[in-house]
Amino acid sequence: MRRIITSTALVFAGALLLSGCSAGGGTATPSGDPCETLGNAVRDISNGVQNALASADPAELEATLEGYSVRVDELDQLVEGTGASSDIVDSLDAALAEATEFVATLPTDAEEVDSEAVAEVQAEIQEAASGVTEACAE
Repeated sequence: MRRIITSTALVFAGALLLSGCSAGGGTATPSGDPCETLGNAVRDISNGVQNALASADPAELEATLEGYSVRVDELDQLVEGTGASSDIVDSLDAALAEATEFVATLPTDAEEVDSEAVAEVQAEIQEAASGVTEACAE
């Protein structure tokens, strides 16, 4: 059920994005601001990944990140070819791929996880997601 809701939200966000932000307007439509919708989707994914990295059991992280990767792929398909918006999603996808590679190297015991290394990966995810505001301002 949650996957259907997420997919529906991403389709809606993509439709709004393609009708406004990609046209260079970035202005509000009767349904809402497409750039704000994209920003919310990217922020939700970014925050979810960062929270998962901070609190999840290393053994469960791969599955969690896979779910976020699917969401980023869906978002990427919706914004494909829309310039800066597409670049932001691509950047988030690359950061998520690096996070997934990092997770594969983690020890299975949560007590042995290097919290500084996790913080670095979290910062990379945040940085990748932060460009959405700048992209929509253009």
